[in-house]
Amino acid sequence: MKQLGTHLVVDAWQCPAELLNDPERIRRAMLDAISAGGATLIDLCVHQFSPHGVTATATLAESHIAIHTWPELGYFAADLFFCGKGNPQRAIKFLETALQAKQVRFREFKRGYEPEETEIPDSISEESLATLVETGTRG
Repeated sequence: MKQLGTHLVVDAWQCPAELLNDPERIRRAMLDAISAGGATLIDLCVHQFSPHGVTATATLAESHIAIHTWPELGYFAADLFFCGKGNPQRAIKFLETALQAKQVRFREFKRGYEPEETEIPDSISEESLATLVETGTRG
């Protein structure tokens, strides 16, 4: 496979609710995580939900970081995709520390393609779609 990037999918628990419900704290944590990961910020959007929760998305030259918080559960989910330069592992480590997560699980996926798989079908059959959903691979 020709690797084009690294994608981290993160679940973090046991975070203080006041940190997860503070949009300015999330903004600062995202900016610091981007810097720690060696990435280049293009745009940052932070949204406070009512009655609680924050979503922040950072568009990066290297791809993106997104975080969604559930303060009432002490939980956040994050998604980091870096292609090219940068280190998403360092970025998530910073977010974990800044938001004081006591338990974290992340999955790392190498993103890319097989050079011989350059054709993308115009449509997918119902049978192929069922195989894709069942196995996570194209049939």
